[in-house]
Amino acid sequence: MKKTLLLVAAAMVLVLGTIALIAQGPAQGGGQGGGRGSAAAQPMSFFVTSVGKGDGANYGGLTGADAYCQQMAASAGRGGATWHAYLSTQGAGAVNARDRIGNGPWFNSRGQRVAMNVGELHGDSIEQARIGNALGKQFSLTEKQGIVNGVGDMPNTHDILTGSQPDGRAYTDAMDHTCSNYTSNADGRGQVQLGHSDKQGGNNSSWNSTHASRGCSQPNLVSTGGAGLLYCFAVN
Repeated sequence: MKKTLLLVAAAMVLVLGTIALIAQGPAQGGGQGGGRGSAAAQPMSFFVTSVGKGDGANYGGLTGADAYCQQMAASAGRGGATWHAYLSTQGAGAVNARDRIGNGPWFNSRGQRVAMNVGELHGDSIEQARIGNALGKQFSLTEKQGIVNGVGDMPNTHDILTGSQPDGRAYTDAMDHTCSNYTSNADGRGQVQLGHSDKQGGNNSSWNSTHASRGCSQPNLVSTGGAGLLYCFAVN
């Protein structure tokens, strides 16, 4: 009888311990929420500008675009970092967008990891391309933690200025893919390559090189589903 009571008591302890573990929920720390977020709070190092400058693709060149990213980051309390716009330029001294955004990892305004490094961001290797980065409607957030309107929303503003090929590098042909390196807001003169922040539409799922704009003016950017928004990355 005594032995039986001891076995029953041991079984009850085991059951109670299991119930306690279930009540605590999944273990915290280590991994990424949903496979993409960060368990520990991380400072914002990537965002989509919540509003464009309002002058079409004319940001005053790379310097002006970087300053705009810096301004928007400062408004969200992250002005202490150095911010660059994800933009490539063409012509003499051409710059690749991928070479001006630091090394990563990058986290959105909710602390969720969007990419570990430049290779993962662009899918440089077969494995990286297969897995892909975490950018998309739920992760490509603004500095205000807002979701950028995408396919099916009114108005759709998912067109993001990049001037880049899918690998994050500049175009080398004679066509203008950057609206004169982000100094033009003209109609009928030049265009700028755009990515989709929600990875939807345009017959592909590219976040950085989906299609060209109809022109460089604000109305031309709006007409294809944009607002002249930028991707901004903290380089340090």
